[in-house]
Amino acid sequence: MDWRERYERAAARYAGGVTRKSDERQLVQLANAAWAAGLSLLMAGDRVGAREWLVRAAARYRESWDAGAESDAWGRPIGAMKALLIAGEDASEAAHWTLETCLGISYRDVSVSPVGRYAGILALLVLGRDDEAGAVAAGLGEGFPGDVADALRALAAHDAEAYRAAVAAVRRSFEEREDFLEDMPVPDTALALEALGERRRLGP
Repeated sequence: MDWRERYERAAARYAGGVTRKSDERQLVQLANAAWAAGLSLLMAGDRVGAREWLVRAAARYRESWDAGAESDAWGRPIGAMKALLIAGEDASEAAHWTLETCLGISYRDVSVSPVGRYAGILALLVLGRDDEAGAVAAGLGEGFPGDVADALRALAAHDAEAYRAAVAAVRRSFEEREDFLEDMPVPDTALALEALGERRRLGP
């Protein structure tokens, strides 16, 4: 797979997008294009370039929320945190924003969608509030991927064996998929989980 070619296409989409009116929808498209450019460079071995684009993607996801996203547009704070984690950057500011602005006190509320609670769990894990993350993750059930839920619970519990098994399952499920954001076949969820695992010294 020619990752450089994929990068060029994504970067061109981004460059074309910045010339248009920056409404909420356009900001999401810019974020997605920056995300694709960053992952392409990461897969091409250019970590410095990847970091720049992924940080840009995180900023655009946040801007799109602030521009008037619906209150359940959880993919945006999730995308921002995952982009920063994969880039190796400090995601704590994005995590605070997710909890305080996007979710408020509702990250513990079981009536919030599983994806909304996932956003809260990621934020808590980024901030090292693992006991709280584990409590929320314990409530993830139907409607949410079991392998990802297992990985989140293992991260919160610092259970290295369960963590490695769960992340391996996440990678296997990724390999069985056919549809990807921006047509980017990169295991972004596993990469973000692995970044959280490395910080807890849970192994590769």
